[in-house]
Amino acid sequence: MASDMNDYFNKKKNEANRGGGFQSPKPPKMDFNLSGQKAGMLWIIGGILLLLVLAKPFIIITEGERGILSTNGKYEERALLPGLHFLIPFIQKVYLVDTKVRIINYADKIDRASTAGDGIVLKPAITVLDKRGLPVTIELTVQYRLNPQVAAQTISNWGFSWEDKIIDPVARDIVRNVVGQYEAENLPIMRNAIAQKIEVGIRNTVEGQKNAPAQLESIQLREIGLPQKVKDQIERVQVAKQEVERAQQDVERAKQEAFKKETEAQGTANAITIQAEAQAKANRLIGSSLTPGLLKLEQIQVQGKFNEALKENKDAKIFLTPGGSTPNIWLDTKTGDGQKISSTK
Repeated sequence: MASDMNDYFNKKKNEANRGGGFQSPKPPKMDFNLSGQKAGMLWIIGGILLLLVLAKPFIIITEGERGILSTNGKYEERALLPGLHFLIPFIQKVYLVDTKVRIINYADKIDRASTAGDGIVLKPAITVLDKRGLPVTIELTVQYRLNPQVAAQTISNWGFSWEDKIIDPVARDIVRNVVGQYEAENLPIMRNAIAQKIEVGIRNTVEGQKNAPAQLESIQLREIGLPQKVKDQIERVQVAKQEVERAQQDVERAKQEAFKKETEAQGTANAITIQAEAQAKANRLIGSSLTPGLLKLEQIQVQGKFNEALKENKDAKIFLTPGGSTPNIWLDTKTGDGQKISSTK
């Protein structure tokens, strides 16, 4: 019985092999049997790649920055320029420093929300004493940058807090020295001169240091804070000056009015003088024009008028003045009325 069952299953198996039945495909065989040497190489390569990713043996420096390369803790003399640079992991390291313009604001009231930002340092206003020992506050803005040519040497000599060691103490010292030469009430008057002295002093001191570690862009004197009693004194002086100026203006207006009246009076007198001189000149011209011949002609003309008058009134009496110095008169004997006929001079 058992042999019959075995014959049956063997027959079915042979039919399936000949294609008579369904048979699932067999998966391909994969050989994972690698030799020990090949496996070790793969592990080494993978470890190196992982190490490179974690160690990051390169750095990219952007514009406005310089890289300070440190090899086993020692800074290189020249800074790395913008671009791609490769490093030796765990031996070399690069420190980035900012070479863009930076600002220090010295202000009495600091609004950090509106003035703080990248490259802006906020510090309290500089308190100094004037020539008489009165406290004065100075608000100042200093714009500067790290000298990129000697950035590595500057970091090596001064450290990464170089601006707190170079810019800040120099600015405070120069401001104290300059402002201390003046009295508080004269500071607003001498503002421009003081600002120039402060700028020259800070610039010469900073840029005059060895290797010129920093470059100054500008120095602006923004505000001079005076004691209240000095402010009151300045206000009183200004009021007095305004009163003096007002009085001077009144005096000047009075002078101008007096000068105007004097000019008008002088103009009237000059007009009268000119008229008199013109009349005298006319008289001289008339006098010079009365020649003897002209006077004789005038007498002849008058005599002709007399003759015409005698034709109308033969009883008329005529008086002749020789030379014509007085008028010639004829008198009507009937009426007694006198009539001037002519006059010659």
